[in-house]
Amino acid sequence: MKILAIDSSAITASVALTENGKILGEYFLNTGLTHSETLMPMIASVFHCAKTNPSQIDLFAVSSGPGSFTGIRIGIASIKGLAMPFQTPCAGVSTLETIAYNLAHLDCLICAAMDARCGQVYNALFRAEKGTLHRLTPDRAIAVPELAAECEKIGGPLYLAGDGAMLCAKSESFQNCGAILSPEPLRYQRAWGVAKAAETAVRENRTVSPAALMPFYLRPAQAERSLKKRLGGTK
Repeated sequence: MKILAIDSSAITASVALTENGKILGEYFLNTGLTHSETLMPMIASVFHCAKTNPSQIDLFAVSSGPGSFTGIRIGIASIKGLAMPFQTPCAGVSTLETIAYNLAHLDCLICAAMDARCGQVYNALFRAEKGTLHRLTPDRAIAVPELAAECEKIGGPLYLAGDGAMLCAKSESFQNCGAILSPEPLRYQRAWGVAKAAETAVRENRTVSPAALMPFYLRPAQAERSLKKRLGGTK
């Protein structure tokens, strides 16, 4: 199976082309440029270098959340645009799961965290054993001290990953439970992890049509929350 996977859920952006688990090509950028500037050129480049075109792809995969509302929408729209002409199946996968795949080769507890602002992180916990990930919690938004207490209760070597990993690592609560900050090359979500998560989605029959592919938000966007607050104040 040939998979084109992308991630644009945070400040980093990446594109990967895989075939039967083998990485044929991957691009990763952490330059601060907007995804509207970088994503499509990266996709075009990986197709060109691998001598592949969209009609040869068996599955299109994307990080569908949680993460940046704008970034997720750009990623979803890009995949829909590539898949719709051929009605190729699509997989929207958890951004937090893609982060955890960076550390799946270890035997440890993985705390995948993304900065959700407002004193919280988007988080999911995974147990990595012999190259296999076991999900321990659903994706959720949680306060850092509460998350640290949960990790300490579960026990075992604890690794932090994701763009919220540094926020957690600097907190006294995580320092007290001996959390290890994963090295930068393994810290951020990458498109190859999206492809790995998509392989699981295929096995579990969780793929969808391009039209049915949708983002997954753990909470409303700030603009929606502000509007709701203003409307509530007029009553």
